[in-house]
Amino acid sequence: MHRILIIAPNWIGDAVMSQPLLAAIKSSHPDAAIDVLATPWVAPVYRACSEVAELIEADLRHRQLQWGLRRALAAQIKKRNYASCYVLPNSLKSALIPWLANIPVRIGYQGELRRFLLTEVKANSPKPQHIPMVEHYANLYKHARNLDPAVRIPQLTPTASALGAARARLQASGIQTDALVVLCPGAEYGPSKRWPAAHFAELAQSILNAKPTASVVLLGSPSDRAIGDAIISSAASQDHIFNWCGATSLDEAIAIISMSSNVVSNDSGLMHIAAALQVPQVAIFGSSDPNHTPPNSVKAKIISLHLPCSPCHQRECPLGHLNCLNQISAEQVFATIQ
Repeated sequence: MHRILIIAPNWIGDAVMSQPLLAAIKSSHPDAAIDVLATPWVAPVYRACSEVAELIEADLRHRQLQWGLRRALAAQIKKRNYASCYVLPNSLKSALIPWLANIPVRIGYQGELRRFLLTEVKANSPKPQHIPMVEHYANLYKHARNLDPAVRIPQLTPTASALGAARARLQASGIQTDALVVLCPGAEYGPSKRWPAAHFAELAQSILNAKPTASVVLLGSPSDRAIGDAIISSAASQDHIFNWCGATSLDEAIAIISMSSNVVSNDSGLMHIAAALQVPQVAIFGSSDPNHTPPNSVKAKIISLHLPCSPCHQRECPLGHLNCLNQISAEQVFATIQ
């Protein structure tokens, strides 16, 4: 069997935006087996990709070489006789495993001083922030430009086990899926991408006031738990608001989002997941650029004030006021949902 390996990126949103590359390869090589080497925190994204034959999980950590682990993975991968490999991260160390495994065709961007580790090198873009990430990854496949544009839209499908777990959790909490709104208040990059908790609380209250049968579920990572608590404590009424940040697996969060009627999020991994599930959503942008990492969905609405100081791409507001997010009102977001 013709086998192809993908070295996955390390951010959830980037993993979602790499799915069109997998779809492009699969459309041209329907009989090929596409395997993905991914860290545990992005692996759920690839479990929701229908193109993936096998997922290889490895605890490859940021800013650590982990030479022994990489050599062991390379030895394991070498036995699978991959014909080619796409290396999606730009780091030198991400290209080490396919090089050590002697995969004959190793494709990636020039990235971080690693030209000698790849057999097919694509030049780095002089202004990568001006290129949508979906295009950035898809363009690694040489025939991508000849494919149907629909292939370039990320698409995820929750696993059956995740859907079952999500339904059980929702039923246990008395939540009706036809009136479920998911709010994603986190953003791992930093505070300059997070709409204020008080604004999320006001929005949640407007949603519940408009539809008494509605439920609002907050989803995110364990690090977002405190933000979720702040939202609930700031809300006028705490009934029907559930802080599940850090309380679900990412597989389960994907399934819950797929069953929701609306999602409101910052520019985050969960924003890209909602887009790939084609759920109606509102995406709030502050310091980041909606032209570079937009939610790729016809059901998505983007709110960005386009202030002269944004996008600054900083983790924290360099001017100290965070007007790009503070000045987006809950009323504006609620009106966009409506």
